[in-house]
Amino acid sequence: MPTSSESAPRAGTAKNALALKNLRQVKPGDRILFYHTGKEKAVVGEAKAKTTADGVVTIAPVKRWPKPVTLGQIKAEKSLQDWALVRISRLSVMPVTAAQWRRVEELAEEN
Repeated sequence: MPTSSESAPRAGTAKNALALKNLRQVKPGDRILFYHTGKEKAVVGEAKAKTTADGVVTIAPVKRWPKPVTLGQIKAEKSLQDWALVRISRLSVMPVTAAQWRRVEELAEEN
């Protein structure tokens, strides 16, 4: 977590029109799944939107999950097949339903 002398983390700039649209719909207080891209490709925890302005979201970490939930695990879950992360995994910002959130959190606890 940042100290008072550090700036709060900010979500990266979205260049994709759909990702930018989704980013602009984030409101302060919204829960956010924190997903590592690159080699890991996994949901690793939860964050919260602190402030939003002009498509820029400042976030605060809430908690690291017990175990990362990999993209492979998510793709293997029948109940998550309609999630944009499965269908368009390169999309950087996407909505998550309550049911999807619960299932991914369950997977983090099962590992």
